[in-house]
Amino acid sequence: MSDQTDLPPPIIALCGKGGVGKTSLSALLTTILAADPKRRVLAVDADPAAGLAAALGLEVARTVDDVRNELIGRLRQGIREEGRDMQALADYRLFEALEERDNIALLAIGRPESEGCYCRVNDFLKVLVGELAAGFDAVVIDGEAGIEQVNRRVMTGVSHLVLVTDPSERGRRVAESIADVAERAGMRARIGLLVNRVREEGEVRRIQAATRLPVIGYVPEDEAVYRSAREGLDMTGLTDNPARFALERAASSFIGFRSAI
Repeated sequence: MSDQTDLPPPIIALCGKGGVGKTSLSALLTTILAADPKRRVLAVDADPAAGLAAALGLEVARTVDDVRNELIGRLRQGIREEGRDMQALADYRLFEALEERDNIALLAIGRPESEGCYCRVNDFLKVLVGELAAGFDAVVIDGEAGIEQVNRRVMTGVSHLVLVTDPSERGRRVAESIADVAERAGMRARIGLLVNRVREEGEVRRIQAATRLPVIGYVPEDEAVYRSAREGLDMTGLTDNPARFALERAASSFIGFRSAI
């Protein structure tokens, strides 16, 4: 992150196809950023699979979708409130939904939104999540698999879009499709491709030769990370392993923050 305090906090979204390790990298990146105790880091679990909480050693009791459904329920029951009162209630409920440990806070989006048009409620939540993010020094978003989320909900306002792929052609193509959607949608985010689960450098060279996207780095296959992901373990204690070191190098260059280690 920049030392210039007048710059807005980076909002970093990790996206890609399912199974490429986005959640593990999101947890590691959150931990890397939070290694500086002066940084307050907000981790947003925007994947319905909801694995980021376990990877950060936290439990989710309430999600953004729970808040949304509560507000929708009030409207259905005929409870009419002024816009300011509704926004104050949503604000309070979102802060209740935060799970915190030390200088890390987690906000889970929850399941996909239920059917029906409740534009006023959705608008409140979009604004409030943005306001909540402004209270932190960095935001890390673990995006859902695929391309649908790029142009809606929490992806608005993303400053750095990290497209995660494994060394497979399918992973690369999905990442490029997400980049295409982001560019057509007018996202102003800086976009970079991160190659995960690399076993040999030749795999990275092959991806570099095949893609138009800037490759910001690669993360080697790491047994400790794989085991933690497989067993749903807390990853915040993984401070001395190859995957974390590689991610820190890539992210510090791409995002522009000073390492605390």
